[in-house]
Amino acid sequence: MEILARVGLADRAKERVETFSGGMQRRIELAKGLLHHPSVLLLDEPTTGLDPGARRDLWQYLRILRDQEQVSVIVTTHLMEEAERCDRLAILHEGKLVALGTPAELKHEIGGDVILIEAYNPESLADRIRIRFKVQVTVMDNKIRLERENGHHFITDVVEAFPGEIQAISVSKPTLEDVFIHRTGHRFWSEAQKAEPRTS
Repeated sequence: MEILARVGLADRAKERVETFSGGMQRRIELAKGLLHHPSVLLLDEPTTGLDPGARRDLWQYLRILRDQEQVSVIVTTHLMEEAERCDRLAILHEGKLVALGTPAELKHEIGGDVILIEAYNPESLADRIRIRFKVQVTVMDNKIRLERENGHHFITDVVEAFPGEIQAISVSKPTLEDVFIHRTGHRFWSEAQKAEPRTS
C-alpha cells in the first residue's frame, strides 16, 4: 500500500490492472520496480504511450525519487525534451558513446547559433557559402545548416552576398538534437527511423 500510495494508486488497490489506462499501467510498472526500495532505478523509454499529463506526472515523481529518496534514476529516451530534464546525459550513436555531460554543457559545445537556410538550390549555395565565408556547411533535408557565433550578424552578410537565392533563414540557440548532429553528422529522427524494421 505504501508503494501504491507513492504512485497515486492506493485508492485503486482492489482493481485489476487490465482495466487501467496506459498511464496508470505505467505507474504500476514503476511501483513494481520500487517494491524493494532500490538505490538505482533503470527505466527504458518509461513515457512511451503516455499522454502529456501522465508524462509530466511521471517526470515529477522521478524528481521526487531523486531528491527525497536519493534514488539514482537512469532513463533511456528518444525524446529530446525529456533528455533536457536529465542531470547528465550520455548520447549514443550506433552503439558508441558520442557525447557525455549536462544538457547545458553539451549545448554550449556548439559555440554559437544554429543557422538553417532554405534556398532554391541548396547544394550549390552551400558550396559557395563554404568558399566565400570559410565555414563548415552541411545540407540536411534540403536545408543548409551551419553553426556560427553571432548568427544574426552573419545572416545579413549571407543575404547580401547571394541576393535572390535564399527563400528563408532561421537562427536559433543550440538544442540537444543540434549536439547529436554536431557529433554524428546525422539528424536523430531520420537515422532512427531508417534503422527501424518495417512491419506489414
